[in-house]
Amino acid sequence: MIYVAGFVAAVPAANKEAYAKHAADAAPLFKEFGATRMVEAWGDDVPDGKVTDFKGAVKAKPDEVVVFSWMEFPSKDAHAAAAQKMMSDPRMKEIGAGMPFDGKRMIYGGFAPILDT
Repeated sequence: MIYVAGFVAAVPAANKEAYAKHAADAAPLFKEFGATRMVEAWGDDVPDGKVTDFKGAVKAKPDEVVVFSWMEFPSKDAHAAAAQKMMSDPRMKEIGAGMPFDGKRMIYGGFAPILDT
């Protein structure tokens, strides 16, 4: 079964085009590392929660939009191999240096699907 790496970030609304370009430029590299699919989704209906919510999780400021994204890999092992490649590839430093958002507030994790229809 596939393995999913998920990400949530707060991106300044003014940086939407820069973020889209950043993601589009990075996609071929992630595919080279083994991702089979990459999805970037710009927050459109992200409500405030009573206890917690996406905005709070990434400490989004009033002028920021929550972005939800994920990459799919053929397996957890493929994801682990990709993560190793990401850590050692100098091109990743360039991608990291050009992020149009505060990467310190991004949350991420690896997920094993329990339902895929």
